[in-house]
Amino acid sequence: TLLCALSCLSGSHFPAPSCCEDTMTASLFGFSIYRQVTADISSRLRNQFREWLMLRPIVFCLSFCFSIAGASAYADDRADILEFLDSRYDQTASIAKQIWNHAEVGYQEYQSSQLLQDTLKAEGFKVDAGVAGIPTAFVASYGSGAPVIAILAEFDALPGINQSASPIRGPIEGKPAGHACGHNLFGAGSTQAAIALAHWLKSNDKQGTVRLYGTPAEEGGSGKVYLVREGLFKDVDIAMHWHPDGANSANSRTTLANRSAKFRFRGTSAHAAGAPDKARSALDGVEAMNMMANMMREHVPQQTRMHYVITDGGNAPNVVPDFAEVFYYLRHPRAATVQELWARLEDAARGAALGTGTKVDWEIIHGNHSLVINETLQKMMHEKLTQVGGITYSPEEQKFAEELYATLNMPNRKLGSEKDIQPYEVSLGYGSTDVGDVSIAVPTVGLRTATYVPGTAGHSWQSTAAAGMSIGFKGAHIAAKTLALAGIELFENEDLRQAARQEFDAFRGSDFVYEALLGDRKPPLDYRN
Repeated sequence: TLLCALSCLSGSHFPAPSCCEDTMTASLFGFSIYRQVTADISSRLRNQFREWLMLRPIVFCLSFCFSIAGASAYADDRADILEFLDSRYDQTASIAKQIWNHAEVGYQEYQSSQLLQDTLKAEGFKVDAGVAGIPTAFVASYGSGAPVIAILAEFDALPGINQSASPIRGPIEGKPAGHACGHNLFGAGSTQAAIALAHWLKSNDKQGTVRLYGTPAEEGGSGKVYLVREGLFKDVDIAMHWHPDGANSANSRTTLANRSAKFRFRGTSAHAAGAPDKARSALDGVEAMNMMANMMREHVPQQTRMHYVITDGGNAPNVVPDFAEVFYYLRHPRAATVQELWARLEDAARGAALGTGTKVDWEIIHGNHSLVINETLQKMMHEKLTQVGGITYSPEEQKFAEELYATLNMPNRKLGSEKDIQPYEVSLGYGSTDVGDVSIAVPTVGLRTATYVPGTAGHSWQSTAAAGMSIGFKGAHIAAKTLALAGIELFENEDLRQAARQEFDAFRGSDFVYEALLGDRKPPLDYRN
């Protein structure tokens, strides 16, 4: 910078960037020269305006040099954290594979949770385990003071589906669950992003706190809701999350609010042939409720989703069952509409019990608000994802993808799209997530990466297969890099944080009061039993 200034003073005209030292020391030293020169210019302005016109190139040159030095430091900052994450790719893959192998269902993720906690402790994080009355939930913190940037991590598997890491159907014998939603990748990628931000805070002597929230039971257990209800996000400035997918995107994509319950009918048992008049079938109650619910579908708002599974319908055809259970989900973009429709579903249950001579009760299992989008943050996240880029397959991965792609039913994306970043848009997704309750408590931003072969549906054996091999691991790595870059931006850019907060406050309104859709119940730690 000093050489550049002297060259301008002497009339030299070689390019400014090539003569600038790319260090903070040079920038600070140059700035002192800049102040002296501009002070001299200010004096001359009072007397010789013509001389100021002649000296304008000096000011321009100095300003240009300072911007080049600052931009270079900014670029180096980001390059360092990406290199740091590249050096830890093998660990990311190892963690993801171990959690994939464990495949623990909601609120029972003891090994998976402990693995993430141990990994974070080894990197200097302080871990508070068993929060909100949930043994597998934890909060890991690094740094001190504000701002507080949170990253969410999930690690629960889905029951009733499992698959080897193979492109052809191959269940693993004796394995009752699988990572069909890729939460093994979610946990591994988020953990590495948090570690990278801790490394950045320490290396650059920055103030702030990065916090990793270990959140169990996203799949139907609403683990995050209990953390929100407990007030564990009160001091968080911004929360970040991501999710496995078949494409790379950082869109403003909201979700459906939802509520679920297990409806339990109780009747009277008797021999189905010898004494049917003595019996009252609990299964009849379930079937009557299901019939009325299916008729109700014709008279609900278009965006409503309602589905059920009979979890207990008896054990023998010749024994009239005195107990039966059906598990319902009900969804809509608006939480208020979910509550209105839910009242009608409860009436259907009561009517079914009345008509079949049985009794019914129900237990609310979970409830999630829809995801509150924050375009201020999402546009920033889209920029970071674009900077990181998509996924490139190795020859082995390409072969795997082609074989698996041939098994897909009407895939909605083509092979090769894993390399692309989808254009930014605002949209509605028809899934649900307990991230919605986080997003209604604190400004929240997220992304999706192509951890699945393009066109793969979530909750399928194909998504399970990809989550257990390098295609999934690469997607988690892309997510970790994007979250880390976004985290640095959020730590350093106070204007961005304030703008996000203003958008968030405008959405909620001044009279907002949080109400969990699952009520005041305790975590259903046994809901998967």
